[in-house]
Amino acid sequence: MTDEHPMMAGAATVFVVSDIVAGLAYYRDVFGFEAIYEYGSPLSYDCLCRDEVALHLLAAAGTKRLPGQGGLCIFVRDVDQIYAELSSRGARIIDPPEDRDYGMRDFDVVDPDGNQVTFGMGIGDAN
Repeated sequence: MTDEHPMMAGAATVFVVSDIVAGLAYYRDVFGFEAIYEYGSPLSYDCLCRDEVALHLLAAAGTKRLPGQGGLCIFVRDVDQIYAELSSRGARIIDPPEDRDYGMRDFDVVDPDGNQVTFGMGIGDAN
């Protein structure tokens, strides 16, 4: 046995959604994610990716967890550009980009179930 700290190699956020087909359409059409893996007949689980971010959707019928309780922060290179893109596609924006006292410029969006995604970047980060 070594003293080396075991490395964690990745993570995926799982959002519970009441209607997985509608959730998939929202994340694909509004956020620009691509479905790369689907499971179940009827569909009960979906893995979506955009750039280096993976997001999984789980149908509420397949779990005891309630839809709309998830949260995710996605770090981006240009928060205002992402805001403009998502706004133009009909994203459900909670608040527009703003410089925060905790050193981030960010904004919040919710999906049809209320799962919240925060897009942000450090203040002073280059594009």
